[in-house]
Amino acid sequence: MPKLRVHCFTISLDGYGAGPRQDLEHPLGVGGERLHGWMVPTRTFQHKVLGVSGGERGVDDDLTACGFAHVGAWILGRNMFGPVRGAWPDHAWKGWWGDNPPYHTPVFVLTHHERPSIPMEGGTTFHFVTDGIHAALQRATEAAGDLDVRLGGGVATVRQYLQAGLIDEMHVAISPCCWAAENTCSAAWTGWRWVTSAAGTWPPPMRCIALSRDARRDAGGHLRQHIATEAAFLIRSPRSLS
Repeated sequence: MPKLRVHCFTISLDGYGAGPRQDLEHPLGVGGERLHGWMVPTRTFQHKVLGVSGGERGVDDDLTACGFAHVGAWILGRNMFGPVRGAWPDHAWKGWWGDNPPYHTPVFVLTHHERPSIPMEGGTTFHFVTDGIHAALQRATEAAGDLDVRLGGGVATVRQYLQAGLIDEMHVAISPCCWAAENTCSAAWTGWRWVTSAAGTWPPPMRCIALSRDARRDAGGHLRQHIATEAAFLIRSPRSLS
């Protein structure tokens, strides 16, 4: 059965998944690029996203590559598509990525404002869904066929799908930076179960994973003492384990 998967979803030590004040100059929010220092140098990111050769191999590259494997459609929140807020002033904005976005599948963008679909180079077509997360998932699942659907974010979108119990697998990376903003997702993890980490053991590096509110608060003190490196882990939802 096709799954809804989250990959390469990076949060700060204090549980935030984006910097504040996203705009045209700061697609990830101010300082948000610090979250993704583990992923950008990888061979997969350099090739799949930036369209260049080279890049680093290893665990980080393996995890990044998993996010592109067996994916037949994507779901994005409006902010992942662009900085425009409210009604579309025109149809000029076609995403952050230029004429050939890195998706190469149908992409379903959640929005409150209708807009015609946008076919792009390389097989990507952006479709705009105005009737909620369940409708977007149904359309993406149909488009993906026998493949899975990847939920690309942003933070609010991942949180909505988590709270609705619709995500089957979620790969999370924790980056050694802290800041307070509204873009937190960690409160929605209660009830999830750890599956694996980059180290292959539990607890993973930094003793940094906590999947219930009480445990997460307890782990917070340890997080700030172990910030030398990123940690990555995969958790599966109660739905996929039932």
